[in-house]
Amino acid sequence: MKKIAIAALAALVLGGQAYAQEKFKVGYLRVMDDAQAIVAHEAGLYKKYGLDVELVEFKSGTDLIKAIVGGQLDSGVLGFTNAVAWASKGADLKVVSGAQLGYHAIVARNDAGISKVADLKGKTLASQAEGSTADTVLKGVVLKQAGLKTDDVNVMGVSPQVAVQSLVGKRVDAAFLFEPQASIAQLIAPVKQIYEVGEVWPFPCMVTITSGETLKKRKDAVWKSLDAQRDAIDMLQKKPADASKLIAGYFISEPTLKTLTKGDVPREAVITDAIKSQTFNAALTQKEVARMQEIANILQDQGALKTRDGKPFNVDSILDLTWQKERKL
Repeated sequence: MKKIAIAALAALVLGGQAYAQEKFKVGYLRVMDDAQAIVAHEAGLYKKYGLDVELVEFKSGTDLIKAIVGGQLDSGVLGFTNAVAWASKGADLKVVSGAQLGYHAIVARNDAGISKVADLKGKTLASQAEGSTADTVLKGVVLKQAGLKTDDVNVMGVSPQVAVQSLVGKRVDAAFLFEPQASIAQLIAPVKQIYEVGEVWPFPCMVTITSGETLKKRKDAVWKSLDAQRDAIDMLQKKPADASKLIAGYFISEPTLKTLTKGDVPREAVITDAIKSQTFNAALTQKEVARMQEIANILQDQGALKTRDGKPFNVDSILDLTWQKERKL
């Protein structure tokens, strides 16, 4: 009987370990907007909820969404416009949680004569890839509110890292940047921040996206990943310095950052400040959903999004906020 009891106990332990090692793949971009996915991985929060997560880096939201559509990823944190664009073509995608409200700053070289957005006329601005959430908001909101047309500004679609290098090398006059690249640029290049979209037009930039099939077949795993990311957001909000220690190496390879005027600054200090500038939220409010619809309408007006029946795209069709309702967020 004793041997049977021991065998039964061992089976339970092994069964629990097997359950705790459920494989799950999460895609991310190396920007502060995706910090909750990185923190959840580095802090062991995915494991806490029974997931063995492989964190997969992508260079663009377009490539990330292709991997979700193709079944190579279980979920990803990225701009929701990617989901809208693919869903309008028939892809079965679901936005299952919020992530981060859009911090996008325009930093301009001190010698470029730019003190406000309207001054960008005739200038060269580094931004994200055409059709990205950042690009859509830049052209459909930021420039428009300043009385500028898209062709009034020479917009270059590059990665945030290349945008910073372009500022340093004087190849562009200004850049529209995420964090931490906005903070890094201001420390290593002769630039100043002239605008931040979140201060005047807050919007849900990054969200967590999965496929309808994955949500149907692996709902429990998807929800566990969201629970882990919610805990990561809690750390980012309440203990930014602790979170910075976990993720600073993702953004700054050397222990210190050589700056123009402050000497060598510890990378953790730079990233802590970048974290503090962000607004992370796992939930999507009705106000934010309405703003998402507004951006989808902008995409359609720009001709970047076309529905099969020619009717306006309904953002509600790709939302599944059951998790946040169940968690009472």
